[in-house]
Amino acid sequence: MSSTQRKRAVRKAPGERASEISEAARNIALEQGLGAITLRHVAARVGVASGLVAHYQPNVEALVASTFTGIVSAETAEVQAALAQIPSAGGQLSYLLDTLLDSSRLDVTAVWVDAWTMGRRNEALAVCVRDQMDAWQAMLQGVVEAGVATSEFDTSDTASVAWQILGMIDGLNAQSLVRWDGVNDRGTHLARAVEGMVGAARGSLVPDHFRT
Repeated sequence: MSSTQRKRAVRKAPGERASEISEAARNIALEQGLGAITLRHVAARVGVASGLVAHYQPNVEALVASTFTGIVSAETAEVQAALAQIPSAGGQLSYLLDTLLDSSRLDVTAVWVDAWTMGRRNEALAVCVRDQMDAWQAMLQGVVEAGVATSEFDTSDTASVAWQILGMIDGLNAQSLVRWDGVNDRGTHLARAVEGMVGAARGSLVPDHFRT
């Protein structure tokens, strides 16, 4: 046998192989972007023939869409769990603004930016992007509504406010991918802008580590 011939892949249970392929696609997306997900690339990462990947994932567009959803929904669940541990709406919103600008999340931000671009031509992906944006808006709206109920916030249009906050966060994070500073202490500026939008006391949403 030629030393350059691909070794025969170890046989695995269908569920195990499917999970392995999904994990490989996830890692490729986080490391190189959604656009790097191809049957050949995933197969090379797993160590199998492209045909085997095609057996489990015959539609690359669907694989890209499901990979995006898996990455983003995991972050949403993580943030939601953290919010559940914070007793006040003001504390929750402050945490959201802070954690979503955290540079440690830039790999997920890059996946979002890829998805917005690729979703123009991949309708399956576009549907997933819209669903995940709805989920984030709902989370933000829930926090704002809770703050209105406890008189921490004062706004009559929680849905619009949540949409605006989400747009600001997305824009700032997209800018950070090319390391454009724009202005120092963007976290402080964002918090103060949001305070005005939700009718919160000045300085109440600025995280302690941004205070001077």
